Amino acid sequence: MKSIFFTITVTMVFILPLAVRAQQTDKILYKNKNVAVAERVDDLLKRMTLKEKVMQMQNRASGKASEIASIFSGESYGCTHEMNMNAYDCAVMYNQLQKYMLTKTRLGIPIITAVEGIEGILQNNCTIFPHALAQASTFNPELITRMTSAAGEEAQAIGIHQILSPVLDIARELRWGRVEETFGEDPYLISQMGIAFINGYQKYNITCTPKHFLAHGSPSGGLNCANVTGGEREMRSLYLYPFQKVIGATNPLSVMSCYSAYDGLAVTGSPYYMTDILRGELGFKGYVYSDWGSVERLRTFHHAVETNDEAAIMALIAGVDLNIDASYNNLEQLVSSGKLDIKYIDLAVRRVLTVKFTLGLFDNPYGNPEKVNKVVRNAQKIALAKEVADESAILLKNSNNLLPLNLSKYKSIAVIGPNSNQVVFGDYAWTMPDTKEGTNLLQGLKEVAGSKVAINYAEGCDWWSTNTTGIAQAVKAAQDSDIAIVAIGTRSTFLGRSPKYSTAGEGFDLSSLELPGAQQQLLEAVKATGKPMIVVFIAGKPLAMPWVKENADAVLVQWYGGEKQGRTLADIITGAVNPSGRLNVSFPRSTGNSPSYYNHFVTDREEPFDKPGSVSDPKGHYIFDTPEPLWNFGYGLSYTTFKYNSCALNNSVFTYKDTVTVTVEVENTGATDGKEVVQLYVRDKVSSVATPIQQLKAFKKEFIKAGKRAIITLQVPVQELTLYNARMQKVVEPGEFEIQVGSASDNIIFNKTIVVK
Repeated sequence: MKSIFFTITVTMVFILPLAVRAQQTDKILYKNKNVAVAERVDDLLKRMTLKEKVMQMQNRASGKASEIASIFSGESYGCTHEMNMNAYDCAVMYNQLQKYMLTKTRLGIPIITAVEGIEGILQNNCTIFPHALAQASTFNPELITRMTSAAGEEAQAIGIHQILSPVLDIARELRWGRVEETFGEDPYLISQMGIAFINGYQKYNITCTPKHFLAHGSPSGGLNCANVTGGEREMRSLYLYPFQKVIGATNPLSVMSCYSAYDGLAVTGSPYYMTDILRGELGFKGYVYSDWGSVERLRTFHHAVETNDEAAIMALIAGVDLNIDASYNNLEQLVSSGKLDIKYIDLAVRRVLTVKFTLGLFDNPYGNPEKVNKVVRNAQKIALAKEVADESAILLKNSNNLLPLNLSKYKSIAVIGPNSNQVVFGDYAWTMPDTKEGTNLLQGLKEVAGSKVAINYAEGCDWWSTNTTGIAQAVKAAQDSDIAIVAIGTRSTFLGRSPKYSTAGEGFDLSSLELPGAQQQLLEAVKATGKPMIVVFIAGKPLAMPWVKENADAVLVQWYGGEKQGRTLADIITGAVNPSGRLNVSFPRSTGNSPSYYNHFVTDREEPFDKPGSVSDPKGHYIFDTPEPLWNFGYGLSYTTFKYNSCALNNSVFTYKDTVTVTVEVENTGATDGKEVVQLYVRDKVSSVATPIQQLKAFKKEFIKAGKRAIITLQVPVQELTLYNARMQKVVEPGEFEIQVGSASDNIIFNKTIVVK
C-alpha cells in the first residue's frame, strides 16, 4: 500500500507542473514573436468567438482619436482607413487606435491600417507624386521604385500598413474614366511598372493591393463597372498577365476584387476567378480585400442573388476574405442557422490574421508621429515628385524645332487655356478640387521667365462647358504676344472630395473622345491669330485630336504630373529639361477609331480588299479615315537625336528554356544630353491561334551624353513567347519569331528572325 501511494504521488508531482507549464505556454503562444506564424494563427483562432472572427473579416472606418472608443466599442476589426486627417494627426490617432486594439479588446488583435497610395499617400499634406499613367510614361521602373520608397517612408511614419494600389487594369477602352489610374495599354509594361511600384513600398514592410482582379479596365461602352466582354483565351493572355507577373515577383499580401463581371460572370462571386485562378494558378497567399460595395452589388447590380445574405455567402465561398460594405454583418447568424459552413469563416480569418502576423503587427503596429514632420513632403520628396514628372512628359510634335523656347527671342508670351492656371492631380489625390497645393503651368512659367518676358494670361474657356464668352479675351492675349501656349485637356480629382464637373476619373466616363466643352473652338481661334501655337495637353487619358496634330506648332503631353507639374512643363518648354517620356497608351484619331491600342491582331486592322479612305476619296475600310492611331504606343520626341547603329542577338535558334539576348548600340547624334527608350517587340510569324501583330517584351531607358554611344542589353526569356492554343494549353509553338527593336511600336529600326525548336 505504501509503495502504491508513493507511485501515485510521484506521478502527480511530474504531471501537474507539466500541465501548468503547458497552460502558461499556450496562454501566450500567439503573442510570442519567436513562434512560427502558422502556429500563432492556430493558437489565436482557437481562442476566438464566432463574433470576433466575423469582425476580422470587416473594415471599420476610423475617426478622431477622441472617437475611437465609440467607433470600435471594444471590438477588433480586420482593417480600417481614414481619408480626412492630415498626416501628423492621423499618425497620432493610429497609434492610439493600435494601443486601444492591443489593450482594450479581449484578445488584443491589432488592426490593418489601409490607404489609397496610387500617387502618394492619401493623407492630407503628404507628397503628391504624378499619377499612375504618368509614372508608366517614364518607362523607368527604377525611378518608380524610388518614388514608392519615398511614399512608403511617409506611410511608415503615419502607421499605415496597406496600400490600396497599384491598378493593373489595361487601358484599352479610352471612354472609361479611370484610364489615369492605369499604367497604360500594354500588359508587359503594366507588369514591370507594377513590380517596381510594389517593391518600393515593400521596403517599409507595407503590403500593396494589386487591383482590380480581374479584367476590370475594358468595360462595355467605357462605363465604369460595366461587363467586360471576352473569352478564356483573352482573359488569360491579356488581363491575367500583369497579375500573374506581379504576384509571382512581389508576393503581395492582399489583392482587391473588382465590381465588374467578365463574360457575364460577376468576378467577386466567382470561385473560379477568386480561388481556382488567383490562389490555385497564380499562387496568391494573402487575403482578398473587396472593392467598396462589390459584395453588395452581387445583389443590387449583377442580380446574381436575391438577398444581401446570399451575396455574402456567395462572395465568401468565392474567396473574398475581407469586405468593405455591410454585407458580412450577418455572417454570425448565417453560421448559427446552418446556412453557412464555419469553415469558410475560419479560412478567411486565417488569411487575415496571417497577414497581420507576417507584417509584425502583433509585435509592433505603431507608426512614429515624431518623424512625420521630418519625412512627410520634405524637400527631397518634392524634388523626387518633379523628377518623375520631368521624365513622364511626352513631346509629340516640334515643328522646326520651335521648342525649347529661347526666352531672349520673345518679348511676350500668351498663356491660355482652362488647364494653364490650374494644377490637375487626378483622382485619389488628397487635395480639394481647387488644387492650390501644387504649381500650375502659369506659375511655372512665371518662375522660369521672371522679368525677362511679359506673360499675358487668359483662360479662354473652362474645361467642360460650351461657354465661349472668354475666347475673345484669349484671342487678344495671343494677338498681344509673340507666341501662344494653350493648355487644354481633362480634369479630375478625388471622388471623396466632392469633385465638380470632372471630365475624367473614377465614375466620370465619356461618351465622346473629342475635346470637352469649347476647347476646340478656343484652339481654332488662337490659331487664327497667326501666332506660333504650342499646345500643352494636361489630361488623364488620350483624346481624339487630329486637328491639334495638324495645326499646332508643338504638342507636349503631361498626364497628371503631381504637385510640380507646372514647373516641369515650364522647364521643358524653356529647355532646362529634355523630354524623355513615351506614350504608354495610343491616341485615337476619333471616337469611332477607338480602341486604338497597338498590340492588335493582324485581322483587326489589315483589310485585304481595300485601303482606308478619306473625306475626299471615300473607300471601304473606314470610309473616311484610317484605323491607325494618331500617335502610337512608345512614341515620344527629344531635343536631341539618337541613331541606332547596330543590333546583335546571342543566337538564332532557341529552345523553350533559353533566353534571347539582344545587344543594341545607340548613339546620341545631337547637341544635347538626353534619355532614349530602346524598345523590343516580338511577333509570332505563324501561330495556330491569332496573336498580336507585335508585343512589347523588353525596354530600357538610357541616359546618353551628346556625341556619346551606349550599349543596351535587352533580354527576353523564350517562355515569354507562349500562347494559349486551340485546346487552351499554354505553349510556345515552334517556328519563326520576329524580334523588332526600335524607338516606338511604329518606328522599328532592326528586324531579326529567330527560330524556336
